[in-house]
Amino acid sequence: MQLSAMTPRERRAALSLSAIFALRMLGLFMILPVFALYAEELAGVTPFLVGLAIGIYGLTQAGLQIPFGMLSDRVGRKPVIVGGLLIFAIGSVVAATADTITGVIAGRALQGAGAVAAAVMALAADLTREEHRTKAMAIIGMSIGLAFVAAMVLGPILNQLVGVPGIFWLTALLALGGIGIVLFVVPRPERSRFHGDAGTAPAQFARVLRDGELLRLNVGILVLHMVLTASFVVIPLELRAAGLAPADHWLVYLPVMVLAIAAMVPFIIVAESRQKMKPVFLGAVAALGLAQLGSAWSGGSLTVLIACIWLFFTAFNVLEATLPSLVSKLAPVEAKGTAMGVYSSSQFAGAFIGGAAGGWLHGAHGNTAVLLFGATAVGLWWLYAASMRKPRYLTTRLVHVGPVDAVAAGRLHAELAGVPGVAEVVISVEEGVAYLRVDGKRLDSAALERFSAA
Repeated sequence: MQLSAMTPRERRAALSLSAIFALRMLGLFMILPVFALYAEELAGVTPFLVGLAIGIYGLTQAGLQIPFGMLSDRVGRKPVIVGGLLIFAIGSVVAATADTITGVIAGRALQGAGAVAAAVMALAADLTREEHRTKAMAIIGMSIGLAFVAAMVLGPILNQLVGVPGIFWLTALLALGGIGIVLFVVPRPERSRFHGDAGTAPAQFARVLRDGELLRLNVGILVLHMVLTASFVVIPLELRAAGLAPADHWLVYLPVMVLAIAAMVPFIIVAESRQKMKPVFLGAVAALGLAQLGSAWSGGSLTVLIACIWLFFTAFNVLEATLPSLVSKLAPVEAKGTAMGVYSSSQFAGAFIGGAAGGWLHGAHGNTAVLLFGATAVGLWWLYAASMRKPRYLTTRLVHVGPVDAVAAGRLHAELAGVPGVAEVVISVEEGVAYLRVDGKRLDSAALERFSAA
């Protein structure tokens, strides 16, 4: 990633917004590997309520992130982001001070209500030029992945040092730190406007929701996070039952996450550079299901359980990388932002469903039922995904063409379509931007650069 090609202001914007995302996601996920054990001490606890507490943030996040993003188009990005982080911090305090399971559920719901993801992405688009926006979004995406990995390791460690209430207090402090970054580090945009590649357009909803290929991907991310959340209703209990003390759980998560990332990289390279996205994707879905089955039938063996957790996270990381890549490849080029908004909402809805379903199954039928539920859901997903269309290996490029009228846009469309390597052209007269799909191996970048008003 060539950060040097970006201006200092763009680099500052990308890195500071990445930090906001990372701080928030770190706070959300640090309780994932420890909460099922902590919740046993809370008043009024039932297995269903434990699962609900783990996943409830997904319900409020799914319902509010698109409206908050659209609100930021009207009132400004920074006020919405600051307000969302403040809600998140309040939710963390509510959860930290709760001594009942219902209190924690209320806090977690408030955490999810601080849904700033869409507004952060829109601000990133405001602060970066079209030709560097993909880099900025990639930096933000990497920060989310690193935050998740760190949360899996830090959660058990911090649980031993300060307990789950302490983790919630730390989460509140991280949110306040995020507010400080927004106010004092993130550059102020010269102006905020809608960006088709980063914002959600209500007029595009019907088109995106009717697209069968995008629907497969939305179902996929829903199932992936449903299975993740449901699994962590019981995985901490399974590790304890296999003889591993809760204080030592981080000794599993640290090597597992490092090795899972190492195992993921070759598959991503093969998927993208050798154009094997579909077989790699389907293979990862199959591996995810096998990991769930292996965990269900581990027979109390710690070695088998750890191996299955490693396989699970290897497959999970591959899918977390390939699913958004597929959305980018298959979404209408001018509706990419709307497609990603629906995709993200599906992800958080899956977290809620997984928590609720995992908690209910755990209470009614035990740990094994939760893991078999995950394996069944993944198996059905594989069958649904198997008939997916092979993606075109094209990338998105944006060219700032400046103010154009309808006549000039038509002429420009024809000229851009004639550039070697350009496969698809959509010109937004309102934004003064040409949205392109290009074949990077054939693209004549010099010819394309001549159309840029910058």
